[in-house]
Amino acid sequence: MSFDNNAKNWDDDPKKVERASILAKIISKFSKGKSLTNALEFGCGTGLLSFCLKNDFSEITLADTSIGMIDVLKKKIESAKIKHLKPKLLAENEIFEDKSFDITYSLMTLHHIEDLNDIFLRFNKLLRPRGYLCIADLVKEDGDFHSKESNFNLHLGFEKELLVKKLAEFGFSYVDYQIFYSIEKTTDNNEIKKFPLFLLIVQKEK
Repeated sequence: MSFDNNAKNWDDDPKKVERASILAKIISKFSKGKSLTNALEFGCGTGLLSFCLKNDFSEITLADTSIGMIDVLKKKIESAKIKHLKPKLLAENEIFEDKSFDITYSLMTLHHIEDLNDIFLRFNKLLRPRGYLCIADLVKEDGDFHSKESNFNLHLGFEKELLVKKLAEFGFSYVDYQIFYSIEKTTDNNEIKKFPLFLLIVQKEK
């Protein structure tokens, strides 16, 4: 998938808007009363999720490696005249200053990242002590989700227990897990198939 090429029409898909809105409501409810001020959306795309969360945090950094997505995002922020949403184009392996954020969240980003060890280490470093990491992504699947993308060879979703165990190795403790949405796609066999999405919340231990 070329995210740069799809950026201009990304927000036209009502299902993408819907899943971002549903996830935002869960994160908003979770964050209430926790004094979480600085947030990071990792793999923000056009910012659908963070726009829904704009009233929940004092400052939100929206980071992505796609120039096309960030360009669309900048225009949306400028048009809406929102000052506390900060778009950031990420260079490969770029890191933020340590302990910069109270909460980090991502939607459908993790399965596109090859080196999970590296990204979990980076998440730990950029979060403040007792900060939260919210990962929303595909439940483990058989490869049909990206079946029409012949060059996709990364993660086919994630199993809860294995992901929680891996995150524990990088200093995160389990908080919550739930299935919050289901994506319906037509496979190569013209079969309509549902792919559930999970939200896993973990907390940096110290």
